[in-house]
Amino acid sequence: MKKDNTFIRLLILFLTFLKIGALTFGGGYAMIPIIEEEVTKKRKWISEIEILDIIAISESTPGPIAVNTATYVGYKVGGIAGSIFATLGLAFPSFAIIFVISFFYKDFMQWKVIQAMFKGLKVGVIILLFSAVLKLKKGVKVNVIGIILFVIALSIMLVFSFINIGFKYLSLCLILLGIVTGLTLTALGKMKEEKK
Repeated sequence: MKKDNTFIRLLILFLTFLKIGALTFGGGYAMIPIIEEEVTKKRKWISEIEILDIIAISESTPGPIAVNTATYVGYKVGGIAGSIFATLGLAFPSFAIIFVISFFYKDFMQWKVIQAMFKGLKVGVIILLFSAVLKLKKGVKVNVIGIILFVIALSIMLVFSFINIGFKYLSLCLILLGIVTGLTLTALGKMKEEKK
């Protein structure tokens, strides 16, 4: 009976991420609000605080954010098998669509209907990304340190974009900023506890 329950859980995990992968356009960031909706509100597999942590880890590890998020959620729900099923479910629709399109890509992209569809999808993706920011903002505690970090990160991003420095260096700077801040805040917290 336990094995049946495990298989059903893995199947549901696979089908959930298959649906997300099949119905979302615009890449990993556009999938974030849909993943968050599915796993926190509909399925209640993880809490809203946990999804913020998972997204932060997914962003700072190599690979697409949606795939990393699916892997982490899958692991949380079903262990290693869960991470495999969730990742395969998310990746399969894109793989299948790209595989089919690759046979007639040049002809496919010359159709005016397809060109118009992609223009419309760009607008939809921007709305999905904005929705993701608004939903994730709810779980973030706003305090002085958070605002200062946001301003520093935004400043670094703007400076790097104006002087045309590569994205990998921007990511590295932001990750280092996060590490230094985390270590500093942890050390300050321990010092306060020791004084008490």
